[in-house]
Amino acid sequence: MTETKKGVFALIAACTIWGLSPLFYKALSTVIPHEVLAHRTVWSLVFFGCVLGIQGRLSTLRAAVTDPVSRKVIAAAALLISVNWFLFIWSIQAGRATEASMGYYIFPLVAVLLGRIVLSERLSRTQWVAISLAAIGVLSLTIGLHIVPWISLVLATTFGLYGLIKKRLDLGPVVSVSAEVLILCPIALGWLTYIHLGPGGAFGRDWVESALLIASGPVTALPLILFSYGARRLTMSTVGIVQYINPTLQFLCAVVIFSEPFGVVHMIAFALIWTALAVYSSSAYSQDKARRRAVIVSEVEAAVSTKPSSDSSAKP
Repeated sequence: MTETKKGVFALIAACTIWGLSPLFYKALSTVIPHEVLAHRTVWSLVFFGCVLGIQGRLSTLRAAVTDPVSRKVIAAAALLISVNWFLFIWSIQAGRATEASMGYYIFPLVAVLLGRIVLSERLSRTQWVAISLAAIGVLSLTIGLHIVPWISLVLATTFGLYGLIKKRLDLGPVVSVSAEVLILCPIALGWLTYIHLGPGGAFGRDWVESALLIASGPVTALPLILFSYGARRLTMSTVGIVQYINPTLQFLCAVVIFSEPFGVVHMIAFALIWTALAVYSSSAYSQDKARRRAVIVSEVEAAVSTKPSSDSSAKP
């Protein structure tokens, strides 16, 4: 199997796990979201610690959290990802998985918009069209249902800001997320201690619940490792397109399995957002293809310019 095929399979596996994760957190609906989040943090750290220990990279993790500058960036990223994780868990348990899936659909467009606002990145006309279509989709949902889809907007914005902050970290995804959960772990352990000493926590109450809470670590960590493996072997355009497996599976879980409401207003909003993503993906693919063509041309020109002339070897 080629490296590209391995990358594609790893990426599909990661996005499939993420996309089906609503089924996992729905099974934990008898446990309050705060407790699920705390266990997710603790058991993720255990899993990541084992992986980094096997790889011999625990010293990298230690260096990341002891450096004052990187520690501040990691702490900010940890705060954003904890808000994102908690809201996702809560939305699944509250029967609002459809809004959660919309959040991850519009996240790429929110990330592009944040890049324009914060980093002054230039956007093409096509990208502006995609962002406008997504905005109209969100607005149509707001007007049609008389509610602001705040879950979608908060999930997309927190994840977009999280990615923006991570640009300042010169760490791999596994090490950086390990550092984030390491910083969050004392809070998580403190909360779990408080719950178990007070009203009583879920862990130990039922062996199935306890096993699921422990499994929240691998469910969080494994897809990230697979995604990192796949992303290193594929072009950004391929990664961007395959990523839509995640919100699509979340959407299907919400509508088909959880039987959440999906009327005409939802259909119009999602149709606009899906169109926006098609426009954006097409633009991203074209740009990536143009960049690769430019790199090939420059390499060929460099090779030609450094090739010795056939006349230079002729000597009397």
